[in-house]
Amino acid sequence: MKKIQKGFTLIELMIVVAIIGILAAVAIPAYQDYIVKAKLSKVQSTIHPVETALALYYQENGSFITTVAQTGTGTSTYYTSLGLTTGVTMPPEVLGTGFIIDGTVGSGDIVDMTLPLQGIKAVSVDGKTLVLRGQATGTAITWTCQASSTITEPLAKKYFGCP
Repeated sequence: MKKIQKGFTLIELMIVVAIIGILAAVAIPAYQDYIVKAKLSKVQSTIHPVETALALYYQENGSFITTVAQTGTGTSTYYTSLGLTTGVTMPPEVLGTGFIIDGTVGSGDIVDMTLPLQGIKAVSVDGKTLVLRGQATGTAITWTCQASSTITEPLAKKYFGCP
């Protein structure tokens, strides 16, 4: 009588497990990079309107506002003078009320934005501070990441131009 095969051999099962392991080893780090990219993109897209408002203010007035404003501290006149609604709502990736716009760093042609980052799921970003400097050069505002930023994540460096 013929025997009918009723299952997989041990070798076949081991090959399938090895293939799944290899795929997981490649996919998990790539997925984690996508999470970090998405969160950094969220921060970048949130601060972009502020950058634009500051640039427009500079074009209209010839200088940046020479005061300091921190989100959530009742500085509504600061934001309304930039053409924004009262305050700036930051995503959860920016620590609490830590987003600061500082126009006191230059002679009216430099402004700094300080963003303490959290919850980005990258050790080299969580708990670090991002400092972006806007400098008026001719007819453009150039935004660069400052050396005082404590970010070492290559993806963050790519998104914000950190050294």
